[in-house]
Amino acid sequence: MKGLVLSLIFILIFPFMGFSEIKEEVLKNGLKVIYIEDHSSPIATFQVWYKVGSIDEPEGKSGISHLLEHLMFRGSKKYPGNIFSKIVQSQGGIDNAFTTKDYTVYFQKLSPLKLQTSIDLESDRMANLLFHPEDFELEKKIVLEERRQRYEDDPENLIIEEVIGTSFKQHPYRKPVIGWSEDIQTITLDDLKEYYRKYYCPGNAFIIVAGDIKANEFRDKIREKFESISSCMVPSRKTLQEPKQYGERRVILRKQTHLPMLVMVYKVPSYPDRDSLSLEVLSTILGEGKSSRLYRKLVNETSLAVDVSTGNSALSREGFLFFVIVSVKELNKIGEVERIVKEEIEKIKNEPPSEKEIEKARNQVEASFLFSQDSVFGHALYIGKFEILGSWKMINQYREDILKVTAKDVQSVAKKYFTLENLTVGELLPR
Repeated sequence: MKGLVLSLIFILIFPFMGFSEIKEEVLKNGLKVIYIEDHSSPIATFQVWYKVGSIDEPEGKSGISHLLEHLMFRGSKKYPGNIFSKIVQSQGGIDNAFTTKDYTVYFQKLSPLKLQTSIDLESDRMANLLFHPEDFELEKKIVLEERRQRYEDDPENLIIEEVIGTSFKQHPYRKPVIGWSEDIQTITLDDLKEYYRKYYCPGNAFIIVAGDIKANEFRDKIREKFESISSCMVPSRKTLQEPKQYGERRVILRKQTHLPMLVMVYKVPSYPDRDSLSLEVLSTILGEGKSSRLYRKLVNETSLAVDVSTGNSALSREGFLFFVIVSVKELNKIGEVERIVKEEIEKIKNEPPSEKEIEKARNQVEASFLFSQDSVFGHALYIGKFEILGSWKMINQYREDILKVTAKDVQSVAKKYFTLENLTVGELLPR
């Protein structure tokens, strides 16, 4: 009984937005399990989150996180061969995975009655992944081809990659998640094994089980399969301070493309820094939707652009970038478009948005935040994102903090971060 108390610490029942209960436990090997009981629909998702992404990769090994994600579908001790997805599909489910700069996630969507399949498969590949040389070489070729198609042959993605790499000199966020081709080619099977042993272990992972479930029905099943996996030291992470930027940076890319593109980025903080929320509201005012300032000015009034968008990275593990992206109609107008973007930013610096505009933007940010969680899977994803930041319990506070953003806050962050010394500009020009 004493061992049970030590290994199963059921510490919280938490109502979220009125439609689900969240419970969590920590197994004796350090693996956290988060249960989200949501009986609104008869479906479930099983997610395994590893706290590792491209930000953690050693120098010269960019793309190793993504390459390991590929190999995770190539078989484990009890389930050898390329059968993982086939087993899930045979149970009427779907599965996939994705790697980001901050984390890697593996998931299945299944009937709640079939979740034992996820438990069996995920526990085995957490502990017993197979590293066959032929699988490794094949996946490396696949990733290199994916890199070519998605970036080297896609000018829009390539200019964004170039701008990010130019904006950061030292911080690992400068590296693309997919990796650089030259680095991918040098990754060895031993590199991959070492990376797997270091980061794919209970102390650096957590599980989310969400949907039409009862936590008590799955506690013993998860303990049986996962608690015997060897514990590990949580990897130490060095925070690399980005050197101060002393002036505007610029990159010009000439590729075969239909339209010129302007990309402007500013380095900004992430949550729980309160400025990140003010930047979320500012992003909505500037360039999210057809009623935004930049869309009205560049698309409707001047007809200089085909489309405008802005984006903030509030839920990054560390501060990332605020984006302004404009698809420009004519090559000789790209300078004028950049001037107008800077003018609109200066207007906010000189005069705060009206209360009506702020209220509308706050409501839009809140609505987008809620609508992105209107499914079992989407809700689980957001719980995971906040757990990566430190604790999923911050999720309700995030929503409350958005509604506290004022016009003065928005004006303040525009003055603080939207400076020439914090700006990187990218131009995609037709060859």
